[in-house]
Amino acid sequence: MSGTTGSSPDLGGKLATASARPGAPSAAPDRFARFLAWSAVAGIAGSLLFMIAASVVRNTWEHPYIVLPAGGPPWALSARVNLLPVVTVGMWAAAIVGGAAVAAGLAAISRGIRPPARLLLAVGIAAAAAFTVLPATGSTDALDYAAYGRIVVLGHSPYLMTPGELARMHDPVGLATGSEWRRQVAVYGPLATTEQWAAAELGGTSAARIDFWLKLWTAIAFGAVALALDRMTRADPGQRARAHLMWSANPLLLWVLVAAGHVDMLAAAAGLAGLAVMRGPRPGERPGALRGLAAGLLVGAAGDIKISYLLLGVGLAWAARRSLPALLGAGAGAALVLLPTYAWFGAAAARALLQRDDAASVDNYYQMFVGSHGNVLPHQLLVAGLLLAAVALLLLWRLPEGTPGLPAVRPALAVTLAWLFVWPYQLPWYDAMAFCLLALYPASRIDWLVLARLTAATFALMPGNAGFPPQHVLAVITADSLFWWAPAVLLAATVALVWLAVTGRWKMGPPPVLSRAAARPLPA
Repeated sequence: MSGTTGSSPDLGGKLATASARPGAPSAAPDRFARFLAWSAVAGIAGSLLFMIAASVVRNTWEHPYIVLPAGGPPWALSARVNLLPVVTVGMWAAAIVGGAAVAAGLAAISRGIRPPARLLLAVGIAAAAAFTVLPATGSTDALDYAAYGRIVVLGHSPYLMTPGELARMHDPVGLATGSEWRRQVAVYGPLATTEQWAAAELGGTSAARIDFWLKLWTAIAFGAVALALDRMTRADPGQRARAHLMWSANPLLLWVLVAAGHVDMLAAAAGLAGLAVMRGPRPGERPGALRGLAAGLLVGAAGDIKISYLLLGVGLAWAARRSLPALLGAGAGAALVLLPTYAWFGAAAARALLQRDDAASVDNYYQMFVGSHGNVLPHQLLVAGLLLAAVALLLLWRLPEGTPGLPAVRPALAVTLAWLFVWPYQLPWYDAMAFCLLALYPASRIDWLVLARLTAATFALMPGNAGFPPQHVLAVITADSLFWWAPAVLLAATVALVWLAVTGRWKMGPPPVLSRAAARPLPA
């Protein structure tokens, strides 16, 4: 997908002919491009409206039941009817329509017309606000976060005590957790635990109120990234619209990150900020020690929330490879965050992070080579580790330099794509790491691969923690999507990524013109 132009017209604006930038379309946008752009706006709005409606009636179809506080957020409607069949089919449709709408918008941009960037930003911010004041929906992870925070409030360690033990104390927050993770200690970093602790202090004994505070901070982080992308791409209208399609108004990301309240959002925001800081004070200049320190602090914070975000450190190291002060500053910044927090929570925090090394998510494609659902591949950790190293090195070698003003983005994107596409334990909200980077990268065929992955995985995990009798037709579709359809799409996307790297057929658009204002406050 090429041709992300800086002068392609907005919907409703006067049509213009070709931009002077290399790779731009040479003809005025056609009617089909307008149809794609309006379809993108309509599809995004429709998908988000159904997702919001499903969250409003969350207790009629998803388990466990959330007891809402008597006053204040989160708010929801109570009904005595079982809406699970309707919501399931509707959420499947919302996932497909949402992914297709983003694809249509990207295709419209490639044909010379862009959906209105301000409208996309406004829709995304409004949807994030709506999800924030509704119960956590689509995943039970937020209830587990509430339990971990409550454990800390009571003076225990979530790296040693499980939500099940909290429930056996008849604590209302522990009793609200789902059955799947009751025996699992926290697998998140100390900063994530600190955030959960703060939310539990504010939310008291109400799991729903604790989750509201967690979702509020998640929504703020989502909006901060959206506004930062808007500011950084304001000099390039085509890239600006693309950034808001990929991130701000992407219904799939809003669902898996904000509606569900996943902690990955905070890590993505901190990590992206760290990569944006690691640049020279002026074009052509190398970053200095202070910038390296700030970047290391931010990426270290991202990794301290979720350990996988330390992969972004590869981007920092690459960007600072010719500046020893910046490299040392980045290492010092990360250490200043990681060492004290892990020392505070003790060795149990480090051990907890390694407990799922050999696990695999339910829709992983490795199971296709085993012969039965849910089994792991023999020597899976070794196989996945070798493949990860090979694909990461291939992408570091072959991925084009697409964002010259941000030298840390390309290497960070390379290792991120390798990890997301190859590692056997992946869930849709993990893809936030790639989407925030791609929003600053030129349009290419990578966009289609990550969007296909996210759509397939989100569809497979819809509508969340709810189920049907095994022989129910919707249960059969759910099982097939988890064990066959989604793994097949994920495998095909991985093969396609390797093929693109080997052949170089990225179909890369022109580099984005990024504003340097985001880096202005820091000296060299």
